[in-house]
Order: sequence, then structure tokens, then C-alpha cells
Amino acid sequence: MIQAGEKRTLLISRIVSQGAYLKEEGPENGPEGTEVLLPGKQIPPGAKKGDRVEVFIYRDSKGRLISTTAEPLISLHGIARLKVKEVTDIGAFLDMGLERDLLLPFAEQTYSVKEDSYVLVAMYRDKSGRLAATMKVYDYLSKDSPYGKDEEVDGLVYEVSRNFGAFVAVDFKYSALIPAREFDGSIRAGDHIRARVSGVKEDGKLDLSVRKKAYLQLEEDGEEILRILEEKGGEVHFNDKADPELIRDTFHISKAAFKRAAGHLMKEGKIMITEDSIRIEQSR
Repeated sequence: MIQAGEKRTLLISRIVSQGAYLKEEGPENGPEGTEVLLPGKQIPPGAKKGDRVEVFIYRDSKGRLISTTAEPLISLHGIARLKVKEVTDIGAFLDMGLERDLLLPFAEQTYSVKEDSYVLVAMYRDKSGRLAATMKVYDYLSKDSPYGKDEEVDGLVYEVSRNFGAFVAVDFKYSALIPAREFDGSIRAGDHIRARVSGVKEDGKLDLSVRKKAYLQLEEDGEEILRILEEKGGEVHFNDKADPELIRDTFHISKAAFKRAAGHLMKEGKIMITEDSIRIEQSR
């Protein structure tokens, strides 16, 4: 059975004015077997009836199966970064390297895409048998990455969840997560990030951290707290017991990370925390 999304080697069963009709080999695929058109400009030079041709199968604008010798930029169940050619009222159309573009329905978008941008997608068949794209790539990512604990990796954030954290495609193909406990809310879907592997799960998925090792992060967080305090005239009018969201919005780190860095700064005599404020020590 010939289906859209497959790469197949088929026989030329007949050649007509608009191209060559191809079909599967074997006696079970006799005169009544399914034929697929290969447009004339795609026919290899010198090809004749009975020759085998390797083609990619997709559907034309009328929903009919059609073939091409061109190599698509993405395969069925595969993942690729594709360019957005157009955004319409039914979704976005992506350049997949063929004459026909690939539809990315609105329901399959994890964030709004713009024309001429690039998005990471997987290809699937919809209920009607047409090829389509999805940005929900979790189930298509590989779990056999070559990376180990503490190695640096590059990735694309493709989805963000308050409960789980930020989902990342490392190297655009390996499954990874910045857990909610490590996620400070500053990362958005579509962001490219550099992160550290904080752990490798039994199933091969990676846990990532955008924060450095504890002693390095403590120094960096402390410097950032001092910088922000200086920007605000040396003082903010709340203390380390404030609402976590207020601390995150002001200092761009979690409450726990803030308390660690602020405690370190207090020991060094660089800040003072009172019942209603945090301020830079004047003797600094």
C-alpha cells in the first residue's frame, strides 16, 4: 500500500504526456494496482516502462497521491527546522523542500510563529492521510544522546510548562528538560539556550540546568543582586521573606537562590536585610 510520507522504490508502469505512473512490484499489484503520478519534469533522463525509480510520496493540492524524486527536508516521524513561508487563517505553511508546502495547524503550535522564522517540527499523517507538521515534538525526540553529567549542550526550548519546567530539544533531536525547580521563568518557548547536563535519567532523557555549579552560581547571583540594588538607589523595600514572585520579578532568580546569595553577601558585610528592606551597606 502506497501512503504519503514514504520514500519508496516503485516501477514505471506507463508513461503519458503529464509524466510517468508508478506502482509497487509484485503479481498482487496487477493492472488494477494503485498508481502514483511522477510529473514529467521529475522523470530521470532515459527512464522507460519497467524501470525502478526511488521517490517520495505526498499529496497534491487536491488530496491525490503524487511522487517526486526531490529530497524533502523532513521525513515522516522525523524532526527538522523548517522555514515559515506563510501564516494563514488555518495555520502556517512551512518549506519542506518540495513544490507543496507543509501545513502546521494552529492546534499543533506551542507558540505563535511568524513568517520567515524557523521552527522545529515533526512530520505526521493527519486523519485524512495528509502530511502535516507539529511543534509538539516530545514523542519524536531521541533518548540516546551522547552527553553525560556536567557536559555543556545547546538546545531549543520548544514548550514551557509551569508544572514540569522547560522542554528542550538538544541539538534539535535529543529529549531534555529544565525541571521546574531549576526554571526561573525567564526562558520562553522558541529560545535557544546553552545549558549544563545536571543528570541523565534511566530512560536516557537529559535533565538540564541553565545555572552554574553552586559555588560559581553563588558568586554570580551575588553580583547580580548588588547590581540591581545599585540600580534602585541601594535599597528595595521588602526583605528575603517577600513573596517569591516579587523576588523573582526584581532579581530574576528564585527565592531559594536569592536567600543563598543574600546570606553570603550579608556574611561578607556587603548588604543588610531588615524587617522591611534590603540595602547595600554604606561601608562597602
